[in-house]
Order: sequence, then structure tokens, then C-alpha cells
Amino acid sequence: MRMQGVSILWFKRDLRIADHPALAAAAGAGPVLPLHIVEPEYWALPDTSARQWAFAAECLEDLRADLAALGQPLVVRTGDAVTVLRGLAQAHGVARIVSHEETGNLWTFARDRRVAAWARDAGIAWRELPQSGVVRGLRGRDGWAARRDAFIAAIPAEKPAALPPIPGIEPGPIPTAAQLRLAADPCPHRQPGGRARAMETLDSFLELRGRDYRREMSSPLTGERGCSRLSPHLALGTLSGREAAQATAAAKAARRGEKGWGASLKSFESRLAWRDHFMQKLEDAPRIETHCLHTAFEDLRPREPDAARLRAWERGETGLPFVDACMRYLRATGWLNFRMRSMLTAVASYHLWLDWRATGPHLARMFTDYEPGIHWSQMQMQSGTTGMNALRIYNPVKQGHDQDPEGTFTRRWVPELADVPDHVLHEPWKWERAGTLLGRAYPEPVIDVAAAARAARAAFKQARAGADYRDESRRLVARHASRKGRTPRRRGHRDQMSLDL
Repeated sequence: MRMQGVSILWFKRDLRIADHPALAAAAGAGPVLPLHIVEPEYWALPDTSARQWAFAAECLEDLRADLAALGQPLVVRTGDAVTVLRGLAQAHGVARIVSHEETGNLWTFARDRRVAAWARDAGIAWRELPQSGVVRGLRGRDGWAARRDAFIAAIPAEKPAALPPIPGIEPGPIPTAAQLRLAADPCPHRQPGGRARAMETLDSFLELRGRDYRREMSSPLTGERGCSRLSPHLALGTLSGREAAQATAAAKAARRGEKGWGASLKSFESRLAWRDHFMQKLEDAPRIETHCLHTAFEDLRPREPDAARLRAWERGETGLPFVDACMRYLRATGWLNFRMRSMLTAVASYHLWLDWRATGPHLARMFTDYEPGIHWSQMQMQSGTTGMNALRIYNPVKQGHDQDPEGTFTRRWVPELADVPDHVLHEPWKWERAGTLLGRAYPEPVIDVAAAARAARAAFKQARAGADYRDESRRLVARHASRKGRTPRRRGHRDQMSLDL
């Protein structure tokens, strides 16, 4: 028997049943067919990877079990979204589609437009609900923060008590990376996915690890434990931003007066807010995935990158020890603390003079927590192409000395440097025995750090000259900048240090 008035609940980057406004809305309208579509064309994009799929597949397994406990397990189909939706609509009497709004990449944006066109033609309503502080159709940033805060403070959506099973439908397999023809992508220290892991990670941060968050977030030595490590769960939606923010507020109140906790949890709250701030930028201007936010920088760097420099940077073989250590760590773990993400991007953009559109896809693939709204906003910010922010040209040698003074992290991930003394570890070309190492076991530096930074500053000074540049910058600030009353320079610094989740 075919049910009538079925709602397809289309799960995207919201793989949970708790605080799920779209699930609550669909359940309130009648029978629910919970669906996730695995789209091979999406997984063939240059910003996706097998490590991301492995995490997503684990999240889907958890979600399927949670939905099964309500009565109707998750239905998984592999194929084109319009084709899948059309087939299910015809077979199961679908009356409507319900989902959350998605701030994804340009591919998902185009796919959603195709789905919307098909739904209109088929007479099927598609209702999209917000699941974060991102506001669709925003005309400017005035009042945005208040709207975001109101959403975060609202009572979380209740999960339904039960979901009646849909007769005659098989749940379907969750495909493997090999079945999706994804390239081999070893990531031995990747975080596991799923709602249960998300809650364990949240609890351990708020109960134990988060006390020294402010002090430990900047170094890769301490950030691995000191940061919340919730970013992949927020990206795939096994945990909602509202859940994270409300749990943090409760923990801050409970720990009032305890040393370290108040300041650290306040900082974490602000970073959750800044996460929505950056995602709002992509929601408002999807083209920033492919075009410089400020047009003055569109052709500043060669669009065809220096292949040797790009390859050295991607492999962690630039001859700059701390840079190489961070890249190799990222490849092995799928995660890196935010300051080091910024440094990798800055070195690629300023010292190696590589266009962010050449380096951005590689970092996206490496990040298990790839979130398009944050990633492309940050790629442009750290590359200096927004027209709103101060240049931040990290000195990779200084960062090594500051963040890894004893060389523990660097030697672990660049074992070729095991015999280099501490005082020259981050500048091995200064070692009296450099000739026995560089160009043999470990590469010569691909650039002169100081000279490359000077050349980058000179190029930006020229690009930023003139009244036209300033006029466009003012328009961009009005459209995209935070409304916190800071000067542009101060705002730029704060933006760049805001996402250690």
C-alpha cells in the first residue's frame, strides 16, 4: 500500500536527528521518507576527497541507526539528485520535499537550482529551513548579528517521537570510496564521524580539554588537544551550531569562577559566532569560490601556477621545515589548528606567489572539516584579496621558533631533520653541515623568505593604490564586514584569528 502525502526529508550537511528544524517540520506534516543522496559528480569535484567521504559515511551509519530507532531508517540512494527525487516521488506519493538551506560550493548551488526547477514543474513544494545563523537573501550586514544570536538562543527543535515506516522501500547501501571511484587518500589519524563521536568530543572539551583553550589553540603541539575538534562535526551537521553554543553557555555558567574556564569558553563562543559570520559571506556572494572579492586582485598572481612550487608545497617539501611539518601533519590527520592553516595559505600566497584558486582545492581535499563557507572566505582573506583586511604575511621561520621552539612537532613530521641542532632547525640552511643534508635527504628552500615577502608587499602596495581601489573596498565593507565598531585594520586582525574550533 502506497502512503499519501509523504514528505521527503532531504539530509545534506545536517546528519543528525537532534535540533533538526527540517525533520520537525516534515514530521509535523505526515509520513516522512528520510533521504540522503550520494552524488558521484559531487564526489569527483576537485575540493572533495576520500577522507571526507569516509567521515561522511560513518555519519550516515549513525544517522541510519538513529532514524531506525524512530521507526524509519535512512534511505540512501546514489545518483543524480533530480533523477533520484523524481523516482521516489513517483513511487511513493511524495507531496513535498523538506530540507535545510545549504551554504555549499558552486556545484551544490547549481544542483539546488536544478532541483527547484524540477520541483516546480512537478508541482511538488520544496521547503528549505535555516539550521544556523546564516540568513538567506540578506541585503546587508546591519542587524545580522542580532538575528543570528536570536536563532542560536531559540529553543532547539524537538525530534519526533516516532516515524511510521514507509512500506515498499529498501534503505539501500552506503557506497564505499572505491565504489565512488575516489582516489586513494590515506589519512591514518583521521577523526571518526557520527553523532556519538560528536557528543563525546563536545563533552570532553567542555568538561576537561577546554580550560586552556585560549592558551593552547595557536600551536600545533597543544592545539590538537586544546581545540574543541568539533569542526568536522559542525561541517557535516552531526552537531548543530546551536547545540554547541547552548552547551558552551551552560558550561560557562556552571564553571563560573573556575580558573581559566570563563575566558576560554567566552573565546569559544565568539568563534562559533564568527563561523556563521564567514559562512554568511559565501551565502551572500557565492562567486568568491572562483573570483577575488576585490576586483583589483583578479590578475595579481599568475593563474597558471608554478608547478614545481605548488607540488613542493602540497607534498611538504618546500625546504621550510615548519611549513613542511604542518602540511605533512594535515595530510596524516585531516585537521590543523587555525593559525597554522593561515600560515600554510599565507606562505603559498605571498612567498610562493601561488594563486589561491590553485592552492584552495588541495587544502579543501585535505580538510576532513571542509566547510565551503569558511574555506573560500579564508582562502581569500589569508591571500589578501578581500580588499577589507590587513595583509598578514606570516614569517614561517618565526612561526616555527614561536610555536615549536624545541622542534618536537617539526622533527616528528620531518624526520629528515633529526640531526639538525635546535637553534637552526627552522633554518637548516644556516647549519654548518647543511651541505650533507640539503638537496639530498631534504630539499633546499624553494624561496628566500625575506626577499619573497618584500616582493609580495611591493606588489600589493601597487595593486592597492588609487581611488578606485578605496571606493570598491568601502562597498565591500558595507556588504560583508562585521558590525562590531572596530577599525578596518583591527577587524581584519580579528577575522584572521577567529576559527580555532
